[in-house]
Amino acid sequence: MFDAKSEARPATCPVHAPADHPAIEPARVGILLANLGTPDGTDYWSMRRYLNEFLSDKRVVDYSAWIWQPLLQLVILSKRPFTSGAAYRSIWNTDADESPLLTITKDQTAAIRDEMHKRYGDRVHVDFCMRYGNPSTLTKVREMTEAGCQKILFFPLYPHYAGATSATANDQFFRALMKEKWQPIARIVEPYYEDPAYIDALAQSIETAYAKMDKKPEKLICSYHGVPERYLREGDPYHCQCQKTTRLLKERLGWDDTQIMTTFQSRFGPEEWLKPYTVKEVARLAEEEGVKNIAVCAPAFSADCIETLEEINEEIKESFEEAGGEHFTYIPCLNADPAHIHALAGVIDRNLTGWIDQ
Repeated sequence: MFDAKSEARPATCPVHAPADHPAIEPARVGILLANLGTPDGTDYWSMRRYLNEFLSDKRVVDYSAWIWQPLLQLVILSKRPFTSGAAYRSIWNTDADESPLLTITKDQTAAIRDEMHKRYGDRVHVDFCMRYGNPSTLTKVREMTEAGCQKILFFPLYPHYAGATSATANDQFFRALMKEKWQPIARIVEPYYEDPAYIDALAQSIETAYAKMDKKPEKLICSYHGVPERYLREGDPYHCQCQKTTRLLKERLGWDDTQIMTTFQSRFGPEEWLKPYTVKEVARLAEEEGVKNIAVCAPAFSADCIETLEEINEEIKESFEEAGGEHFTYIPCLNADPAHIHALAGVIDRNLTGWIDQ
């Protein structure tokens, strides 16, 4: 686990300052990676705290608080912590007593930290935070300023922009900056859904998985986390960016349109969400088209989590098999794969332009 002291350089007083001037850490650039978040445990109260923070975010559920909060507090949070806790227990990293998302994000951060230190030495300070749960964005911004980070590059680990992911992570980062007496200069990393290195990393993961199979799947399903359809009409670019990632992946693989498709998962609430829904589409493929062998990947997720390990590899798999499908393969997220780390490091390098030289 990362120890901030391992990156620290001695604090000093300015040359012309009086003797009683507080010591100031040498100036560095902070690189703060951000992911969605995770409950601290699978028990009822840990799940309730996490779900309350997540589902109270107006970027996630934008209904009027007069309608939503009574429903959330009195109904949803009375029941859902039990079902969500059971789902998390089915994938929980029991050795580390943490969610797979937290484990993987730690691994990604360690790999990116090593790569950045090869390039920039102790001029950079690399860490991660979560939008919901721990470690919080507020805590990590404070740690970075205390470590002498006068500039912070904030990197939401979402390839595609969406109000409910990238924007809310940015919102929380800005709130954290508002609390700093000496506010660092800040940059936000743009979505990287069409970055050639990211597309190549995705393609390599597909090619590696297919090479291990005795029989090639008839179709690859690119399952993206869904959002309500109206978000698209209101200007959110998420749907279009997802479609472009699938198209670029298809072109990189040299496939035609019959071999790959885009679907959306994780629908919540009464509204219509982006379609087709993954859980229904895999069943339709089996029932109506007689497809027996499919593979599913999740390009919108930088790390495996409850939506991939439980929803895709359990619920969506079950839907396909119950409809007559025979062979279902889930291709893991890129996680801390070297090709993924290379892609993320390239994105970081571009965004550090003008701030730090190699």
